Amino acid sequence: MVDNRYATALVIGSVLSLLATVYLSVAVGTQQWYQYSSPPVSNLSGLLDEFIDVEIDEKTYSDTMFRLNGTLGLWWRCILVSRDSHWYKVPDHKMETRCVSFTLPQQFTPKYKNPGNPNSEEDLLRTYLWRCQFLLPLVSLALVFLSGLVGVCACLCRSFTPTIGVGVLHLLAGLASLGSVCCFLAGMDLLHQHSMPPEGVEGSMGWSLYLALISFPLQMMAATLFLWAAKSHRKSYTRMTAYRVA
Repeated sequence: MVDNRYATALVIGSVLSLLATVYLSVAVGTQQWYQYSSPPVSNLSGLLDEFIDVEIDEKTYSDTMFRLNGTLGLWWRCILVSRDSHWYKVPDHKMETRCVSFTLPQQFTPKYKNPGNPNSEEDLLRTYLWRCQFLLPLVSLALVFLSGLVGVCACLCRSFTPTIGVGVLHLLAGLASLGSVCCFLAGMDLLHQHSMPPEGVEGSMGWSLYLALISFPLQMMAATLFLWAAKSHRKSYTRMTAYRVA
């Protein structure tokens, strides 16, 4: 029989884990990790066509995002343009967001010290930071999913011991979530060192990044509750066993 304190800890830990998973999943699927605020641009000719080109290089789409209030995510890049931004139409004051997703080969494309120039030296640090920033959230979600399977097995076996494994998996998932945010911010800082935004353009962190950041303490708190419940229950069970033997 499980003490009410341990059962409550497991329930709270499960709720925290579910919230962290939802926050991290939303963060991975949205494009508001980093956003630019730029002054109005009068001439949009060619910018949109270049931006939606699948084979566009990093320098070109970064410059377009600088000029058109762009946003960047792990799998998306977006710009804010008027609905009718063609040269043969009168520009509409109503704005809409145009997004293009990064393909899997693009995610593994090397980064260069001179962005957009494949003839320059490869920037290994930025290359691996970019790869880690989109792989680590997937690792985090996979670890949480695995911990859920372990928890289900523990319930079916009516054993409290696997809860330690659930806590350890949540601990690793939290570190992966934090690592993803750190890699993203470090990569953006290095990009801005090589490709400076124009004067008047301001960059800031978006709400998607904050969601990913919030998932870290939630996963750590869930891990703490799972580990505490498993350890305390084990001590209590050992004492009860010793008492019965005596």
